[in-house]
Amino acid sequence: MRALVTSLCLAGLLAACTPADRDQVTRSAARSVVSRVVVQQFPGVPVQPAIDCIIDNATTPELVGLASDAVTGPTAATTEVVTRIASRPPTIQCLVGQGLPALLRTGA
Repeated sequence: MRALVTSLCLAGLLAACTPADRDQVTRSAARSVVSRVVVQQFPGVPVQPAIDCIIDNATTPELVGLASDAVTGPTAATTEVVTRIASRPPTIQCLVGQGLPALLRTGA
């Protein structure tokens, strides 16, 4: 019930926003669930660069789905979507370009 109410509130907020605002709200909600998946599934990977690369390479439907998962928490399907996005060549290139330098700076 709580998830339904939260989803309806999120939908109401998105309906009142401009397209740019909706995109920001969706990306922010998706980030919250992607961060949990990255920490759990990709230990040792610099979290912030990985989240940025995954969000930047997700399709709009994927972002909307991930944002929805932020209401209820990550599921096996959430992990599958994040892993699929992370496996794409552009995401891997982003991770190499953003994540590797961050990893080297931390000395890990």
